[in-house]
Amino acid sequence: MAFEVLDEHEQGELVRKWLRTNAMSIAIGITIGLLLIFGYKQWKARELRTHAEAALQFDAFVDAVDAKRSDDAKRIAEGLRKDYAKSAFSTFAAMRQAEVSVTDGDLKAAQADLDWANQSARNSVMKSLIALRQARLDLAEGKADAALAELDKVAKSDFPAIASELRGDALVKLGRSADARAAYAEALSNQDAQSPDRAFVEMKQADLPVSDAGVEKVAEKTKS
Repeated sequence: MAFEVLDEHEQGELVRKWLRTNAMSIAIGITIGLLLIFGYKQWKARELRTHAEAALQFDAFVDAVDAKRSDDAKRIAEGLRKDYAKSAFSTFAAMRQAEVSVTDGDLKAAQADLDWANQSARNSVMKSLIALRQARLDLAEGKADAALAELDKVAKSDFPAIASELRGDALVKLGRSADARAAYAEALSNQDAQSPDRAFVEMKQADLPVSDAGVEKVAEKTKS
């Protein structure tokens, strides 16, 4: 016969022989597997603990900002950047600092905060939000072209109403009324009918000068 079918006893002997021969390899494999599982659980626990600590620090930062305790807010924000640089909370804090700096008229500090936030951001939505903040800052500095460049970085699905409104603002500064009108229309199409910002966008659109085509139509009506 080309081969013989092993009976149960013979099969058992082969298995025991294989186990004796490979006992060390099996033991090492099991040990490595257990260490990996333990290491993953430890890493996960550390991640959760770090996230909770960063969240508490961010809450303290917000409280300090709201209470106008500038020194405390700055100290906590610096701690977030140093100890929790990979956490989204450090990015949120930097963005909030930029907002406060703009309110205080310190655009240079606001720029530094936004630069740090952009470098630390870990996902595309956060990047889009930072680009919107940067566009606002550029507009505050009179840099309409730079604002448009920032808005081009915002994904179309991210904050479409805000992005279109800011685009309209930049186009107004550049004297491109027709394009601004279209941008404001796009913003309104992405806003809820009950949005409190809707009336403000409509007002911006209404304040735009009449386009050349519109002027010609008005002139024709006047002649007739």
